[in-house]
Amino acid sequence: MQDEISLGGNIWNMAQVDDGLCVRLAQTCGIPFPVARILCLRGIDISEAENFLHPKIQTLMPEPTVLKDMQKTAERIVSAIEKKQKIGIIGDYDVDGATSTSILTRFFRQLGCNPLIHIPSREEGYGPSDLAFKEFTDAGVSLVITIDCGTTAFDVLNRAAEKFDIIVIDHHEAEPLLPKVYAVVNPKRLDEENPYRYLQYMSAVGVGFMVLVAVNRLLRKRGFYQNTSEPNLLNLLDLVALGTVCDVVPLLGLNRAYVRQGLKVMSKMGNIGLRQLMKVLNLQEVPSAYHLGFVIGPRINACGRVGDSRLGSKLLCSESEDEAQMLAEQFNQFNFERKEIENFVLLDAIEQVEGTPQEYPMVFVYGHNWHQGVIGIVAGKLRERYNVPAFVMSVEPDEVKGSARSTEGIDLGALIISAKEKGVISGGGGHIMAAGFSLREEQISEFKKFAGEYILSRLGTEKIVPVLNIDCQISPSAVNEQFAEDLQLLEPYGTGNPEPQIMLSNVRFSWTQIVGNGHVRCTLISAKGDKVQAIAFRAADSEIGKAILQNNGEEFDVVGHIRCDSWQGNKRVQMLINDIKRKS
Repeated sequence: MQDEISLGGNIWNMAQVDDGLCVRLAQTCGIPFPVARILCLRGIDISEAENFLHPKIQTLMPEPTVLKDMQKTAERIVSAIEKKQKIGIIGDYDVDGATSTSILTRFFRQLGCNPLIHIPSREEGYGPSDLAFKEFTDAGVSLVITIDCGTTAFDVLNRAAEKFDIIVIDHHEAEPLLPKVYAVVNPKRLDEENPYRYLQYMSAVGVGFMVLVAVNRLLRKRGFYQNTSEPNLLNLLDLVALGTVCDVVPLLGLNRAYVRQGLKVMSKMGNIGLRQLMKVLNLQEVPSAYHLGFVIGPRINACGRVGDSRLGSKLLCSESEDEAQMLAEQFNQFNFERKEIENFVLLDAIEQVEGTPQEYPMVFVYGHNWHQGVIGIVAGKLRERYNVPAFVMSVEPDEVKGSARSTEGIDLGALIISAKEKGVISGGGGHIMAAGFSLREEQISEFKKFAGEYILSRLGTEKIVPVLNIDCQISPSAVNEQFAEDLQLLEPYGTGNPEPQIMLSNVRFSWTQIVGNGHVRCTLISAKGDKVQAIAFRAADSEIGKAILQNNGEEFDVVGHIRCDSWQGNKRVQMLINDIKRKS
């Protein structure tokens, strides 16, 4: 199974685990064996299973002050609230930035504060800028909070710190030195010593929520709420869940609790902006992590990519149905424009890659007419297409803006920091799997060599073939509504907890047809006559789709996701086919 290449171009790997451990986990937790097996494969043991299956924020969130500078951050924010000082907030233009800015704004507004928000345009650049601090000076701001940015903004923040108290709330990779500001709350500070390693994998909105918990407790302790209603922080969890999913952080530990509880809050439709956006999108079902990452999130991202970067937080903080509806409709239009621009850049990039010999195991492309708002998406698609790290750059008149997406084994955040320290690029930062950077046009060749050799030293020259890890094999007769509901115990799915890959063996395809935009619908039939409804999305022109449509009685092994869908009030179980392999 491990050596033969599937029709999807993958090596299949049936993940191995101790069956005895799975049996003990199933018996202890009262869950089906396949679910217990998947938990074991995710590295969840008996002591962790309860928190995984039933994550609670009050259980998984440690005392916020375990993070360095958290106590002084809470004290300074509380002082600003009590003294009615003007607060300025600098955020980012992606979904994590919009949501993290919004939870601070909504919290402050409930306490009678109306902070001044600065979300930089992509042309202005990522992070704090002199322009933002000029606006704050003119508005009489005393306290500035940067969120989802600021950890490595040394020059701008060190200058501004002479005039403002500045608090940095962030989750990006840190360097040995920090900006000389009032406080830096970042789980990735190199001097962090707390025992909760999973805090390093939070989104900015997750860190921001911990800050609000600390602030709220201190306000309560000082008696602030004797004459003022206390905000219900749980009502902000819909935004925390949205930012957490869209920032592609591991959905484990506290992150998992954020998303599980946040989806419950979102289902109540209390946020006017989200409610209107879901209405415009005709999203009538209870939202899931999938909807956050692939339906709602891209619309909010689109306004920062091709529209007005300020509109994301404006929608999420809106208290007007009419304003929110207008913004939601704009977001949908921005998303349509983003897709057209993205397709142009993607095709241009593919032509560049396939028309030029690649000397390193990476994709490295750039263009003078590429919209910098879509280069991150294009980098992700190139990474998926070629299964190597991808670097995509937009050459602007004054500098080159770049975005990168990685594969397993390459820490992009470390790569970018190393390149910056060696003067190969002007600036940048990011995570293990994604990063942004800037450089001068004349540095492109040097950066290509640096990144290529960095990756080559870790991946080698052997051709990389993607591996499809299979979680379990079941009989087609076991694919039913109860099994699909059992799998829902493992939700929400995301980074660190992918949706289970289930294999059905020795099945034939029947009742095949092309539906929608190139989707292939079929029925899987076992030798015993058991039937499973299935669909392969956008597969009509692929090797997988062609094999299904031939429908010549051959037997295949099939791997995919098992889901229970509701359509017009009727429940049905089907397999979403990801890959197939002919029986040898």
